[in-house]
Amino acid sequence: MTATNDERFAHSAFLRARGTAQEGKVGFAELFFDLVFVLTIIQLSHSLAGHYSALGLVEAAMLTLAVWWVWIYTTWATNWLDPDKAPVRILLFVLMFLGLMLSVAIPVAFSTGGLLFALTYVAMQVGRSAFTAYVMRRDWPENSRNFIRITAWSAFAAVFWIAGAFVEEEARLALWLLALVIEYSAPALGFVTPGIGRSSVSDWQVSGEHISERCALFVIICLGETILVTGRTVAGMELLDGFTIILLATAFFSTATMWWIYFRFGHGEAAHLIEHSATPGRVARLAFTYAHIPIVGGIILSAVAEEFALAHPHGHVDFKTASAILGGPIVFLSGNTWFKRAVRGRAPLSHLAGIGALLLLAAAVPFVEPYQLFMAASAVLFGVALWEFQSLKSTRADAVAKV
Repeated sequence: MTATNDERFAHSAFLRARGTAQEGKVGFAELFFDLVFVLTIIQLSHSLAGHYSALGLVEAAMLTLAVWWVWIYTTWATNWLDPDKAPVRILLFVLMFLGLMLSVAIPVAFSTGGLLFALTYVAMQVGRSAFTAYVMRRDWPENSRNFIRITAWSAFAAVFWIAGAFVEEEARLALWLLALVIEYSAPALGFVTPGIGRSSVSDWQVSGEHISERCALFVIICLGETILVTGRTVAGMELLDGFTIILLATAFFSTATMWWIYFRFGHGEAAHLIEHSATPGRVARLAFTYAHIPIVGGIILSAVAEEFALAHPHGHVDFKTASAILGGPIVFLSGNTWFKRAVRGRAPLSHLAGIGALLLLAAAVPFVEPYQLFMAASAVLFGVALWEFQSLKSTRADAVAKV
């Protein structure tokens, strides 16, 4: 008698038991793994704040894309691998230590730490995918072939990661950007590999509950970093007066509003859509793998903006301060627009209006001080949240009335 797939998965030494309540559960080992990314996000925002320029923004964006790709690929792998099984738990611990090394290398990735960053990144990407392909070979050969394809693409990109570590800053940036283009285009190309062909989105059967909760936790990490930046900046001030308290409250209010926009209006819908989709892999790839990139990037940039506004609230608004204060919310709202369009099939008008309002605020830059621009940007975010809340409330009321 031939065992079904679910029966084989239930008895696998490495895979989650499918069709059970445990299938979408986030394991404690996964939460422990996420701890290292608290340091990673801090390193990214600190590096950007300390080297804020056109080149610094490009380098920070590139490093953020690399960090996100490491994390999201691990999330996809643990969608099938059971983190409560000892070999998988050991894998996560090894990845966590490598992630710690990756974080340490971030501030000097384009100087003395290039080789450490490249080798650590390659070890995480190639090692995890190769491990997953190996442990799936008997219980799930189709998905094992998918991870063989991923391993091949990661190994191909590794050539450019490592080569970039041996050249100067500009050439390093060019080679590492080429490596990222290879890695980011791979899913869209179905990881096509000579000899074993390409994968299809129908092959990627994911748990909506698991992947949505994992991405939500990463967003929480990023939002938490903005609170750490705010607290650290204010704690380092000699004078804590009423004006500083008002700025502190504004910064916290802005972070809480970003939480509201993301968690109140989209996160749960995305999980539900994946669970009921005929091609859950396609939805998860678009809504979580890609659309979350600007969400994360916008939060990191907003953390930098809070540091600038709190540290230097008065005087002329220079380009770096204005671009951070306005750019953070714009990138964040753009990511949420992409995310919610992927879930609902339409872009929320409130977000588009918010992006427009923030762009219009740029005209006021010559006439305001940093704290005023910061408060105005926070007010726009709140307006977006309130507009969406009222819009969805009216939509649901109409739906109930029709029933």
